[in-house]
Amino acid sequence: MLELDRLTKSYGGRTVLDGLSHAFRAGEFVAIMGESGVGKSTLLNLIAGLDTPDSGRVIVDGTPMSALDDDAATRLRRTRMGFIFQAFHVLPHLTLRQNVALPLLLNHEPDARADAMLEAVGLGGRGNDFPRQLSGGEMQRVAIARALVHRPALLLADEPTGNLDPDTAGGILRLLRSETRAHGAGAIMVTHSHAAADMADQVLLLTSSGLKFA
Repeated sequence: MLELDRLTKSYGGRTVLDGLSHAFRAGEFVAIMGESGVGKSTLLNLIAGLDTPDSGRVIVDGTPMSALDDDAATRLRRTRMGFIFQAFHVLPHLTLRQNVALPLLLNHEPDARADAMLEAVGLGGRGNDFPRQLSGGEMQRVAIARALVHRPALLLADEPTGNLDPDTAGGILRLLRSETRAHGAGAIMVTHSHAAADMADQVLLLTSSGLKFA
């Protein structure tokens, strides 16, 4: 499903990732842990094609991301990937239902599943609300519903439970695991939470020397 081939990335003269290689299989729910600043979020952005490595390749379904032009990379992200950002990126001028339905509309799919996903993250009946009416934790749940609604083949989650209380976080993690397993999808979750990592099938530690089993 996903292969990292000798990825290297530097910022301002500081090497964040240095020759990183790893293969992820379809159907795996993988947690990635590591110290702050080690490059966990950078890695997710490189996988999604939102950033470009200095060298090396990200290969998705046998195709290097570097071989795709901007339009093709956008289509791949839109149809095959779901991304949960730390900053949510919930659009303020859209209702919650419209935010969640956005991937479906972009993919020209029926938007009926949006209401079910809002219900799944504990926001049922609030589809006509706007983001300004939400807490940070509620906005995070909207972002999670949006990332899952089109049943992506690869889910990338950057601290998906960072703004949630423990009980809500547990429910969201069970939802992530059940949704990805139900569709044979892969999931890569960056987290500082050991409780979150315990829900994963596999835990990897990112260090300056690469990824290793925790």
